[in-house]
Amino acid sequence: MGFARATMDDEAPAAVERMTALARHPNVFVKVSALPCFSTEPYPFDNLRAPLRRVIEAFGPRRAFWGSDITRVPTSCSYRQVVTHFTEELDFLSAADLEWIMGRGLAECLRWPV
Repeated sequence: MGFARATMDDEAPAAVERMTALARHPNVFVKVSALPCFSTEPYPFDNLRAPLRRVIEAFGPRRAFWGSDITRVPTSCSYRQVVTHFTEELDFLSAADLEWIMGRGLAECLRWPV
């Protein structure tokens, strides 16, 4: 999401402002991933819920692509939690939103068959 290691906890809103400014360009997409790297809170990283929502709303679910970034995620967070963080914890995402975010959007962007 354009976050840097220094973008922890309370620093997320400033990073969100920088990222959402790019949403006005239709050829710019965002990978919404590695959230555990930017929160000192345990799963489900509630302090990043609002910033994540702002990014997804700015780009829309068709231009926001999920990724695990599992090699960067702290060992305190499992791969399953990285997945379920999106599929079970973010109630502001509809089933249709999740379909786009969890793979369909990236497939269409790359012109891969769905």
